[in-house]
Amino acid sequence: MPRLSLRTQLTLLYAVPFLAAGALLLSIPFAQVSESRPAGTAPPGGEVVRERLDLTLFAALLAALLLLAVVLGWLVAGRFLRPLRTIVATARDISATNLHRRLGDTGRGELAELSRTLDDLFARLEATFESQRRFVANAAHELRTPLTAERTLLQVALADPEATTGALRAACQEVVALGAAQERLIDALLTLASGEQGVERRERFDLAAVARDAVAARRDEADRRGVRVETALAPAPAAGDPSLVASLVANLVDNAVRHNTPGGRIEVTTATTGAGGLVRVWNTGPVVPAGEVERLLQPFQRAGRDRVADSHGLGLAIVRAIARAHGAALNVTARPEGGLDIEVAFGCGTGGPNSR
Repeated sequence: MPRLSLRTQLTLLYAVPFLAAGALLLSIPFAQVSESRPAGTAPPGGEVVRERLDLTLFAALLAALLLLAVVLGWLVAGRFLRPLRTIVATARDISATNLHRRLGDTGRGELAELSRTLDDLFARLEATFESQRRFVANAAHELRTPLTAERTLLQVALADPEATTGALRAACQEVVALGAAQERLIDALLTLASGEQGVERRERFDLAAVARDAVAARRDEADRRGVRVETALAPAPAAGDPSLVASLVANLVDNAVRHNTPGGRIEVTTATTGAGGLVRVWNTGPVVPAGEVERLLQPFQRAGRDRVADSHGLGLAIVRAIARAHGAALNVTARPEGGLDIEVAFGCGTGGPNSR
């Protein structure tokens, strides 16, 4: 049997109790007429005819009541389901043509909650699709150069009939180095894409512990570059995805170490604000024009002609993507004496604009 539509089910749900109550009310006067006759006496012929007429009238009223119940139930169900049909039609159109649209305000109660839930879903889908498109475009853009370099190295080595073992080994080593650079680039792109997709599950953690681990992992590189790292790590509770936040802090420290000057300085601090935890990283380095700050937050952007080894221009873009996913406030300032001053303020609750 075909499954009944929701409108038909609601109609029956309304009509059956209405009909039962009406039939009960109609039966009361007819029952009183029958009980008024003395017990054990046969009704005269006229009363028999009247009882038959009463029975016919009862059946007719019951049929009219049934029709009225069905019609009213159908109208009430249609009125109740009209906003839902509008939501379904609009959601279907959004999913098929334009994820930028939203359902907006659809009233109050459960239907409004449904609209908000669907709008959040569309926002996450749009962010995911945009992230995928950017990931593909960025990967294609950045991987083309090292792949071309690898192919050129191998072609030159193979085309030389007098190539020695040492020359071939050197070419292979260069290809391996380019491959390692591509692997680091892909890891950075995946981190960027993960940050742009939003936070699936939020956990409480301490920013001080995250920052302490990030600094410890990069202490040797800072020493090798002659950069002094100072810390002031006070407890800083926050909520979010610990792995993504660890990537955020790691990229802040990496950026401060790599884009610094010999004998330079880095300071990493954490603190508690009224809303949650805060992490701040500032560093010395080349002077960055104030107008360049926003550009540096875009993927594959570097200050001036800066081409630091192992830097793909994704560090600050990753920081901004993860901060947005957590609803964190990101403040990047160019220091007049050189370098950047970056502050990220997290909340300590469990909600967020892009949380899943």
